[in-house]
Amino acid sequence: MKVAIIGAGSLGQSIAKGLVTTNALTTLYLTKRNISSIKGFEEFDKVELTSDNALAVKNADILIFAVQPRHFEAILKDLKPLLNKNHVIISVITGFAISRIEDIVGKDRFVVRAMPNTAASVGQSMTCISVNDMAKAKVELAKTIFNCMGRSMVIPEEQLQAATVICASGIAFWMRLIRATTQGAIQLGFEAHEAHELAMQTCFGAATLLKESGKHPEEEIDRVTTPSGCTIEGLNEMEHQGLSSSLIKGINASFEKINQIKTK
Repeated sequence: MKVAIIGAGSLGQSIAKGLVTTNALTTLYLTKRNISSIKGFEEFDKVELTSDNALAVKNADILIFAVQPRHFEAILKDLKPLLNKNHVIISVITGFAISRIEDIVGKDRFVVRAMPNTAASVGQSMTCISVNDMAKAKVELAKTIFNCMGRSMVIPEEQLQAATVICASGIAFWMRLIRATTQGAIQLGFEAHEAHELAMQTCFGAATLLKESGKHPEEEIDRVTTPSGCTIEGLNEMEHQGLSSSLIKGINASFEKINQIKTK
């Protein structure tokens, strides 16, 4: 695969880190106005750094756009004359619909929207993918790309906004829960580095249990709650203080905000 990532910011770099580990990659062009911040990628033989988007497009078959939403339309219009019928256009840009991309490049192009998260850099992203009619023939290619950095799921485009909240913003939500657990552990007497490790590994273990067993969370919760025990005491106090309600309200607040972004 000859890939170009147009806009190697935080998400673009995470995708790049996930891709450089695969043998399927022939070349990877990374573009940024100031390439000094991505110099670390020079150590990889297959990676080329440039501030020239046109150069990257000319040397790639798969174009992953990870620029700011407000810049995407102008960049795409500038690059349109360089696009050929074989280019696969993949946007990881929030709120920019497939129909808007088609209005610029045409409906006869392979257009994919994908929403990975920053865990792509460690091969653990959850990426949701939607395609236009032309790109239905490229679904497996898109999945192959994003499975290199975790797992992928093909969903209708109308669900991508919600998927962005759950999977992309969700990284921050889970980080905050881990931080809170760390703070609680420090209050109970652990050193900060010990508390951090305890919280991280326990979170990882909980997710792995569910992933490997296929069980509902409540089944695993039941395994560690005993009558009149400390676990149920803590869980009930968290619920009294609104843990689940706050999380659900936060998810819905993020969803409302992302829909505002979409309409601008």
